[in-house]
Amino acid sequence: MTIRQRYEGIVGWFAQNQPVAESELHYQNPFQLLVAVILSAQCTDKRVNMVTPALFERFTSARELGAATFEEVYPFVKSVSYPNAKARHLIEMARMLESEFGGTVPSDIDALMRLPGVGRKTANVIASIVYDQPVIAVDTHVFRVSHRLGLSRGATPLAVEKDLERHIPENQRAIAHHWLILHGRYVCTARNPRCAQCPLTPWCRDYSSQTSK
Repeated sequence: MTIRQRYEGIVGWFAQNQPVAESELHYQNPFQLLVAVILSAQCTDKRVNMVTPALFERFTSARELGAATFEEVYPFVKSVSYPNAKARHLIEMARMLESEFGGTVPSDIDALMRLPGVGRKTANVIASIVYDQPVIAVDTHVFRVSHRLGLSRGATPLAVEKDLERHIPENQRAIAHHWLILHGRYVCTARNPRCAQCPLTPWCRDYSSQTSK
């Protein structure tokens, strides 16, 4: 099977069977999404969704969050992973967002990555979801699934990102990010992947190698 056939099969299946795929984070505006994505690093969306309602009620804008102290923010995020660092990042991010961007979340990847707590993955998530840019954010799920399926052999998230963007049409990249995340979260799990229930086995490199032994 060629790499083109593998991509066509997998992307084609998703397009036909999962025409709607969205972030599972709860948010009402770009600022809230940015906060939620920062909090979601090495943490489940379920946990993030448990803490953000109270956080967003207390701090309704970048101006309010940026004016807060660590002691004011920490209690809202103490149950997520790395709460100390994330509380500081949120405050610093909000201050820069207000001072340099007028409180508006920027669309440019490089500008987003200047914000404290924002790496390439987070920047790509915001650019993709908020601004519909043809980029693919590679988190642990996307990285794992891409390798198992045979969509990439890239040794780094950036290398996997480039492989995916090379083969997936621009108009499908935003939703492809969600397809791969959700597949990794519920089917192609890190431990004990559910291969028996997976509809992508006809194109999966790992499954093919396992069954040919």
